[in-house]
Amino acid sequence: MLPLRDATPPRRTPVVTYAIVAACSAAFIVELWVLVQGGVDALDAMITTWGAVPRDIADALRAGDVLSPAVVGLVTGMFLHAGWPHLLGNMLFLWIFANRVEDRMGRILFPIFYLVGGIVAGLTYVLVDVTSDVPAIGASGAISAAMGAYVILFPRARIQSLVFLGFFYQLIAVPSIIVLGFWFVLQLIDGFASLGATTDVGGGVAWFAHIGGFLGGMLLALPFRVADRVRPRPSVDAVAAPEPVPASDPTLLPPPAPRRG
Repeated sequence: MLPLRDATPPRRTPVVTYAIVAACSAAFIVELWVLVQGGVDALDAMITTWGAVPRDIADALRAGDVLSPAVVGLVTGMFLHAGWPHLLGNMLFLWIFANRVEDRMGRILFPIFYLVGGIVAGLTYVLVDVTSDVPAIGASGAISAAMGAYVILFPRARIQSLVFLGFFYQLIAVPSIIVLGFWFVLQLIDGFASLGATTDVGGGVAWFAHIGGFLGGMLLALPFRVADRVRPRPSVDAVAAPEPVPASDPTLLPPPAPRRG
């Protein structure tokens, strides 16, 4: 199952989501420039400097240095990506799920939510293995938080998805709770399968950053869900039924049939 787009567009232009896409794209251009100028070693050094390295973050937090470059890497690492497939895949999922979350939270609260969700995802990655010196980069942790918020805020929304049935596929509007529930189960399976592995069976994917981000996003979205229940907002996921036409209104009755001579 491959989600492609939200069947219901946002009501307002997702300015913050656009800005995140632009920032990630600009950072990737810088990565390409560093690679061309200095080669793979220079790029590795950049990723280690600006990515989230669990061992360095754990050491800094133990020392109480919450503003050290290592801890700041939890934020800067969100905008770096390890190749075109990594960038394009993340931007697709960002576009599908973040625009309506931004629409619901607003242009002030959403970027705060996005950064906090990404930090929670990064800290989850750190907690799984505090001795690791492998840096984590990519927006997937913060995007996972947006996906967790989406399933809380819009559980009945439909996601246009490619559903594969053997050699055949079909474009189907699938409820978001099914799409995201299926995705989260896959993250759990891959994440726990990678624990204690002697080889890189994870394929370089920080599965627990996805898991932590998703759960963190769900928790952060709960106050908005509660607010919606206390003060209902008009839903854009359902099609409004037309208002009944009063039969007593003569202007809305059909014209009389013509007489035959």
